[in-house]
Amino acid sequence: MEQLEIFTKSDKETKKLGELLAKEIMKSFGGAQDKLKTATVLSLEGDLGAGKTTFTQGFGKFLGIKERIQSPTFTIMKIYHLHNFIHVDAYRLKSKDFKVFGWREFIKNKNNIILVEWGDKIKNILPKNSLRIIFKHRKNSNERIIIMRV
Repeated sequence: MEQLEIFTKSDKETKKLGELLAKEIMKSFGGAQDKLKTATVLSLEGDLGAGKTTFTQGFGKFLGIKERIQSPTFTIMKIYHLHNFIHVDAYRLKSKDFKVFGWREFIKNKNNIILVEWGDKIKNILPKNSLRIIFKHRKNSNERIIIMRV
């Protein structure tokens, strides 16, 4: 398993990291992405307030999403039809709950980009090639350690 650790010092830097990753992922569409058998899935993991939604805001900004991206804690899922971007919050759910949402259909569509906050809670239904991004908030500061695992 490969791992990359990145330090950000502010919300602005965490958003910028989201933008940069979205840019890299979008470069693969139409090329290497054509070889994928499933959606591009990012599992965002970490404590409350660690930066998952902030990262997602930057990711969505690069995709051109104009709406304010908020954590879908109560709505569970928000679909942005621009670039087939799907933002999910698994905090209050179990893997079996995702059947109701047609999860298998979402992950079968290789054109979908899915960011799952609290993805570690449903890791048994995530595609094996999902990118795990672990957010750790450093105490008494806005700094974060962001660990990416493939």
